Amino acid sequence: MNIEAERARLGMSKEKLSKELGISSKTYNKYIGGSPISSDILLRMAELFNCSTDYLLGRNSATA
Repeated sequence: MNIEAERARLGMSKEKLSKELGISSKTYNKYIGGSPISSDILLRMAELFNCSTDYLLGRNSATA
């Protein structure tokens, strides 16, 4: 997954991103650890990072 790379690119802490997404840090850590990500959260991440959901999930290398 590319979620952590995008978070770092924006210089956001895990806590700040969790707050932006309206989830707990514990839930965020579960997501990046491989737990299924809810579609609404995944779409919010894609909007925030200005990339595709496929890119966030590591399905392709294109960011748009």
